[in-house]
Amino acid sequence: MTDPIADMLTRIRNAARTHKAEVFVPFSKMKLAILKIMKKHGFISGFEEVEKSPENKFGGLQVGLKYDENKQMAISGLKRISKPGRRIYAAKDKLPVVLNNFGISIISTSAGLMTNKEAKKKGLGGEIICEIY
Repeated sequence: MTDPIADMLTRIRNAARTHKAEVFVPFSKMKLAILKIMKKHGFISGFEEVEKSPENKFGGLQVGLKYDENKQMAISGLKRISKPGRRIYAAKDKLPVVLNNFGISIISTSAGLMTNKEAKKKGLGGEIICEIY
């Protein structure tokens, strides 16, 4: 697999389209940080780390998806911006605005992963990982 973050976003997107309650994602620290941001902003209901077991060869993350009362997913769009073949960076004054600030973009800065709004407050630029709305 060349892009594990895109794989995670695709797993979440596909599970949401089929109205699954949870989806399993292989573990990485970057994915964990992205999921923490998604939980903080209310895009997922939660996640928990799953240890290795006989039925599960690898550890991972069990992500709980969030729906409203009409069974509409809290996430209407997930888009990977910076890819392994084409990295996209933004300066502190050129950070993206997602859906007129109704969505977020996740930025990898020198101070760690954060949303575009947090990076703007701290005056940091970095690699644009993905957009969520």
